[in-house]
Amino acid sequence: MTMSPARMLCRLLENVQTLSKVKRPFNFGLERIRGRQFQHTTPQSTSCHWQLRDDCLELNYGGLLMHFDYVWLRDHCRSASCYNTKTNQRNLDTASVDLNIRPSKTRVEDENVYLTWSDGHVTKYSLSWLAQNSYEGQKHSAMQPRVLWNSGGYANAKVPSADWDKFMSCDDELKSFLRNFLLYGIAFVEGVPASVEATENLAHRVSLIRETMYGRMWDFTSDFSRGDTAYTKLALDRHTDTSYFQEPCGIQVFHCLKHEGTGGRTLLVDGFYSADQVLKQTPDNFELLARVPIKHEYIENLSNHRNHMIGIGPVLNVYPWNNEVYMIRYNNYDRAVLNTIPHKLVQQWYAAHRELTTELRRPENELWVKLKPGKVIFIDNWRVLHGRESFTGLRRLCGCYLTRDDVLNTARSLGLQA
Repeated sequence: MTMSPARMLCRLLENVQTLSKVKRPFNFGLERIRGRQFQHTTPQSTSCHWQLRDDCLELNYGGLLMHFDYVWLRDHCRSASCYNTKTNQRNLDTASVDLNIRPSKTRVEDENVYLTWSDGHVTKYSLSWLAQNSYEGQKHSAMQPRVLWNSGGYANAKVPSADWDKFMSCDDELKSFLRNFLLYGIAFVEGVPASVEATENLAHRVSLIRETMYGRMWDFTSDFSRGDTAYTKLALDRHTDTSYFQEPCGIQVFHCLKHEGTGGRTLLVDGFYSADQVLKQTPDNFELLARVPIKHEYIENLSNHRNHMIGIGPVLNVYPWNNEVYMIRYNNYDRAVLNTIPHKLVQQWYAAHRELTTELRRPENELWVKLKPGKVIFIDNWRVLHGRESFTGLRRLCGCYLTRDDVLNTARSLGLQA
């Protein structure tokens, strides 16, 4: 049976997605593990060995050694009296569970474990569910599949753009678009009418639009109408937006409606790729950038706009259980006074920041794109840094920010891991 080109592309992306789950944990005072790769948490073998210890159930399933506290096992019971499968919410009052609870009977049968408690209540878990939801399983899995890229890698991947008509009417086209976005942190839609209204409709197909002090939809030129370098014709170095928010905007949308002049190409850099290079070369620098919180600040004092925003967080944000980077907060324009770092770490922090900056500025990591009417780009602002070269003439740009939770919600509703 011959596969269609679209089906072949989906299969290829799924294979790339599986092969790309490589993370390198670093030392937060807990442990240092070198060269470990994240694998699927579903065991390939169904062999199972278990024993009741004083404080937990020890379970070895398919080569994955797991430990489950007895309180945890009672708290997560999925029986009808403990869990509402219609609302996917817990009925059990966790505060009522005895912290010293222990099952009176335990058995494993037909890929399930059965626990009988002292009051006669029976809890049943499938072994695969326990493997998927165990701490040990989560520690070796990625929350969101991704492909780290430099400019050559992205070009070789030949990631297709979505088509406007199909995107707005076909869930398969939307799913393919979101799969690419999750893997690479950027995705394009072509053939969009060059208007603010069409761009807004396009964005709303993916998510709710996040309104900020810049408004709901932007539509601006280089008129310096706001106290920001983006409203000029000057070049912009690579950066993430709204680093001065406590929760930086998750996704941004850009559409160049008109440009009568030269220059103005958009610069894109995969921040996760550069962070990974720092981790490979100097783990201590990576750790410092992930551990030390700093401030970013936005001060605007114009007649019509007065704002003072402060966001606090490390340059690199990681999940503590698997050390997966989930956000980079990098903006040298808006970085505030360094007053959250003790003197003994200041030099080290600057050295770490310099190494990351060097990686971000390597020419081979720069992807340059010329935005034009009809071509809309979605950027993961927690991952991909953007900038632009200087330009001449009239350049009109529109766009918006999207709420990250709702973008990921759309992806999950279409069956994607996000």
